[in-house]
Amino acid sequence: MDMRRTGIASLPLHTGRAPPWLFKRMKKLSSLIVRAIVVEYGRREFLRRISDPVWFQAMGCALGYDWHSSGLTTVLTGALREALSEEKVGIAVLGGKGRTSRKVPDEISQLRDKFGLSQQKIEELKRASRLSAKVDNAVLQDGYQLYHHAFFVTEDCYWAVVQQGMNPGIRLARRYHWLGDKVSSFVNEPHSGLISERMEQSVFNLTARSSDPARKASVDLVSEGPRRLKRMFKEAVRGPLSNYLEEKPLPRYVEFPRKLNWDAIRKAYEMSV
Repeated sequence: MDMRRTGIASLPLHTGRAPPWLFKRMKKLSSLIVRAIVVEYGRREFLRRISDPVWFQAMGCALGYDWHSSGLTTVLTGALREALSEEKVGIAVLGGKGRTSRKVPDEISQLRDKFGLSQQKIEELKRASRLSAKVDNAVLQDGYQLYHHAFFVTEDCYWAVVQQGMNPGIRLARRYHWLGDKVSSFVNEPHSGLISERMEQSVFNLTARSSDPARKASVDLVSEGPRRLKRMFKEAVRGPLSNYLEEKPLPRYVEFPRKLNWDAIRKAYEMSV
């Protein structure tokens, strides 16, 4: 299945709820906007627009949620979810914030009856949902933990993802957009745009094209097995004593994690052999 990440946006992290009167109006107006887009341009065009971080932000403002806030993502997604559950345009919005995001696989299964999708299509959609979240949570390690995952899907099996992570330490949220309609690698430059208030100094981005050697090295390291990796990890944390005895300049400072998920490494090793 073809896919790409289409953009990233950063927003101030705020608490609270949208006023009920505003949400009601957003739901009603979003229903009319989506219907107009689908009638004039088709369902795939709506997905293309919703996967554009600037267009998504502008739509939230047009519906009345004109705060520059992390809440725009969750409130707009919620309004679209409710609106499209009633509007018969062949588009469903699955998932959402917190625990609701974990219901996406079950909600995708329900599309078998709603949209008449085959079991193969159902499994492909589940895989797309799962892997898009995995990439933004693990392959791109920028300090933002996902807490919102919304999956947009049409009756003809096209899809888009809007998900958001938070970094409570700096009180920022970051929104990630995916579109399943373009040919692209999952792990090699999957996004086509980036909008951010803040550029992080330390980001472990395995999706960058320049990270291709690191991706290959990661697979090679896992293939070495957990026992050898543990020994290599201990040696790397200690560092060579010769650096201090011979008064050589120390290498650039790198902070190693105190713990590694050795169980995950073991499972990856077992899959590789």
